[in-house]
Amino acid sequence: MDADVELRRASPADLPAIAEVHLAARAGAGAAFPPGVHGDDEVRAWVSGWDLAAYEVWLAERRGELAGYARWTATWLDDLYVHPRHQGHGVGAALFDLVTSMRPGGFCLWVFESNAPARAFYGQRGCIELERTDGSANEERAPDIRVAWPGAEPLTFLRGLIDETDLVLGDVLARRTALTRAVQAVKPTAQRDPGREAEVARRVAAVVPELGPERVARIVDVIISESLDAAR
Repeated sequence: MDADVELRRASPADLPAIAEVHLAARAGAGAAFPPGVHGDDEVRAWVSGWDLAAYEVWLAERRGELAGYARWTATWLDDLYVHPRHQGHGVGAALFDLVTSMRPGGFCLWVFESNAPARAFYGQRGCIELERTDGSANEERAPDIRVAWPGAEPLTFLRGLIDETDLVLGDVLARRTALTRAVQAVKPTAQRDPGREAEVARRVAAVVPELGPERVARIVDVIISESLDAAR
């Protein structure tokens, strides 16, 4: 870390200056960031409304100027931005090291797929890229990547993520089974519809390209078969 970099916790009085760092960092990133969907004044109002009791927000100051900030919760790093004027001086590294020291169990963050510098930054610090999305869940509608810093015990951290995912999977299977039962009550024939099932598999495969169409088709077939068996 640059000897001139100092870290401190943010106060409500710092929020306007944080907003300016946020805006400058995104503007200076060029094509690494998709176009913003909010005007500058909207961003300033959003940052001014942050509840500092709900987040950890820390600042990095360099040579008397606000150089960057990080904002995080117990499980997510929401923001890590460095003003373009202070990039290349260890500001981002200092903030990231602070987050890891305060969240040694690990955490996740989202990075735009187009943000190659950020992806390289996190990769150099032991982060791993998990799932990719088409961006339909973010405001910019730009593809993004869930990144994880797995902490001091990576196996424990990653198994924890699997446990969370398994609960979501269980909820989805319960809904799928209930809907299958409801369909059987109104369906004119008990015969399966291969065309519709192929379309279901195609749609699901588009969401999980890493599995590929053949694997997804086999999984969908098992889900439908077992849901029908339970409905009977």
